[in-house]
Parts: sequence; C-alpha cells; structure tokens
Amino acid sequence: MEVVERVTVAVAPEVVFRAVSDVRRMAKWSPECFATWVVSRSAGGVPRRFVGFNRHRAYVWFTTCRVVVAEPGAEFAFDVTTFGLPVARWGFRLAAVDGGTGVTQYWIDRRVKGSMILGRIFTGKVATERPEANREGMRVTLGRLKRELEAAG
Repeated sequence: MEVVERVTVAVAPEVVFRAVSDVRRMAKWSPECFATWVVSRSAGGVPRRFVGFNRHRAYVWFTTCRVVVAEPGAEFAFDVTTFGLPVARWGFRLAAVDGGTGVTQYWIDRRVKGSMILGRIFTGKVATERPEANREGMRVTLGRLKRELEAAG
C-alpha cells in the first residue's frame, strides 16, 4: 500500500531537498515526530542513519531509519524499522514546476505481522488505521513545510 500527498512550494527543488534531508527539522513539521537523532552522515552531510522519536496522545515510540535515496533536488527517502522489523518507506519526490517545486510525500507500507502488532502497542493505532492517520499527518507536514520554506523565501 502507498499513500501519497502533494503540494507546490514556491522555492527551488534544491532548497526543498536541503530542508527535507535535514531530518532534524521534521520535528517542526510532523504532528507525530518530536525529535530525531542522526546516527551517521554521508561525506556530503546528508544523514545515512537516524532514529525518529514519535508520539500520538499518550503513546511514545521510536523508529530506526536508513536513508535509501538522497538525490539533491530530486528525491529523499528512508526505510523505517522497529526492533529489526520492517515498517515503511517514507520519502519526498521533488520536481521543478512553474512557481517552484512540486513536492510529493509518500509512505509505502512494509509492515509484517510482528511490526503490525508492535505498531498497535506503541502507537495506539490498529494496522488498518495507519494509512489514513499517515495521510492526515502528511497533509499537516506538507502544509508546515510549505509555510516555513516560503516564509524564508
């Protein structure tokens, strides 16, 4: 399953890439992520591995993330696991459009039975609710990303 949301941001694709690849900034945009810890970086400074800390109401959990695509101006994506079990691939595809950058945020479900059970325990959401919860979160994230980058000009 894949969930996709889109927005146009009135800045260049390279600006959007620098923002989304600085995963520490995700805590400002995402309604679930409240912090990240970068474990390792590439020679160019883009994260290779990081830990995401998330919350939903009283539920708090962490995920381990590995960057799988880092193409400046084009795409940034990472695979998410929990306790070694696959959870998802999250990413941003970028394309130059009239007026700026078309930003497509996507989530690809990679959960297996074990990660679905852990997801329910840690997030309070049953597996069937996660796609819609992520869609709502993506809309918030993209709206905040757009406002921040356009305000910075």
